[in-house]
Amino acid sequence: MKPTPFLIASLPVAAALAFSGCKKEPGAGEREQVHEAGYEMSREALFRAAESDDIRAMKTMVSGGLSVFEEDSIGRTALHAAAGAGAIKAVDYLLDEGIKVDARDGQERTPLMEATIRSTPEMVRYLLMQGADPQAKDAEQYKPLMLAVRENRPELVAVLAPYVREDLDDALLAASILGQAEVIDELTNYGASVYCRLDDGRTPLMLAAQRGQTEAVEMLLSIGANRLTMDQDGKTAAELAREAGFEEVAMRLDGAPEAGDFELADTAELSAELMAVVDPGPPADGSAARVSSDHEVAASGGGAEMASNDDGDADPQAADEPVSGGTETRELEGAVVGRSATGAGGPQTETETSTGGGTAFSSAARQSPSASGEKPAGPVVMRSYRQRELPLRVESVQDEVATIQVVGGQRHEMTVGETIPGTKLKVVKIERRMQSGKEHGGEPTEVSVVEVEDGDGGLRRDLIVGLPALSHEPVALVEDAASGRYYVARRGQRFSTEDGDEYLVDDVRPSQLVLEDLDSGEMTTVRLVGPKG
Repeated sequence: MKPTPFLIASLPVAAALAFSGCKKEPGAGEREQVHEAGYEMSREALFRAAESDDIRAMKTMVSGGLSVFEEDSIGRTALHAAAGAGAIKAVDYLLDEGIKVDARDGQERTPLMEATIRSTPEMVRYLLMQGADPQAKDAEQYKPLMLAVRENRPELVAVLAPYVREDLDDALLAASILGQAEVIDELTNYGASVYCRLDDGRTPLMLAAQRGQTEAVEMLLSIGANRLTMDQDGKTAAELAREAGFEEVAMRLDGAPEAGDFELADTAELSAELMAVVDPGPPADGSAARVSSDHEVAASGGGAEMASNDDGDADPQAADEPVSGGTETRELEGAVVGRSATGAGGPQTETETSTGGGTAFSSAARQSPSASGEKPAGPVVMRSYRQRELPLRVESVQDEVATIQVVGGQRHEMTVGETIPGTKLKVVKIERRMQSGKEHGGEPTEVSVVEVEDGDGGLRRDLIVGLPALSHEPVALVEDAASGRYYVARRGQRFSTEDGDEYLVDDVRPSQLVLEDLDSGEMTTVRLVGPKG
């Protein structure tokens, strides 16, 4: 159908020219200016000028009749070209001229995707601030974050991560397959969980080992990955590596469980590890407390850091002293926390404005109030999580007999009163009960439970069929979004805010904290943002 005169009249002049295919013939003046600048009056020249950040030449071409909406043979616009070249002034001009920030080319790629593949963190950050969609997918179903992972660009992962927290675990699994150690480090610093799994139970460490990705294996081990974790078939990372023919990786991960690996842990031990995530002293510049990466904590031994006394010995009391200007780590139970003006877990770029290396732009009106669109998640920020898995799993329960597999392939049929061979764990109860949780879509589901008791300390834990066997209650390190004070959070704890809201910690998971507002009953999910998020 041909456009009616009314429709053409209602369109902006530039858009109407592009729509109808008509172009204003360039005058001698414009043509001469373009030639003097080293270009000709053509689509290709417009793209070159965009890539060169040559605003003057672009304006001359457009005033001479060249449409700003020109596309190349694969549907790319000049905005794609400018974004890929890191030409921020050209991007700003083209956006002002009306090209959509999420314009699509023939491969369904947006300028943000083009920048992710070819450009700089500054360009990616700038496009996000203009409202570019970080969740858009190209024809191959890649989002910008996954393109950054595929291209092994950790510096861009760091920019994109705060905008797509729900995608970080998938990105970590992909980076592990590809063996990208630096990307893995960035993802976990911004909230990807080293404990995440595929549906078949494989962890990032298993995926890296199965593909012989030595550097990725070392990185994952350094940030807390457990070499003794088993997938749904009862195989460890070492066994998967050996089956795939990567003997050196398998040997790095080999080794039978030690007696201590089967011990149940007091949650206080995990709290001590989380305390070590917070630096024990103020930075030299007097800034607020810094949260160390899991990599740094693991490298230091993973325990609570202790100061030295005058004799050079570790001083256990010094470890409990407030850190960084009065910030101290303590239990969330009964605490009163404030509220951040921007909300917990929001991206650090919310109040940033891009100056493009010192050049101010006229695009403030296009900037959204929140750079990522992420709404305040709650009164606390989830910084870190700890879990220790036992080197065993409960495969099934039938007729009050539990089948338990220990790392190494041994299976034992256990009844109440028996001790699991090679451990000090005694089976004290076998039952089926109703339980709700994320694993069952939040709906009450009947599960099989084996309760075990540690013969040494008397601690007890419930081991559930189909779930990792944890030696302790999961714990998380959270930060008061207003004051910067740190707390250890566990399931069942209650706390309140300064404005009177009361919360219950409903669940603590590797990638998120689930809070219940006790007044309204509303559930809030606080995502793990990591030490840098």
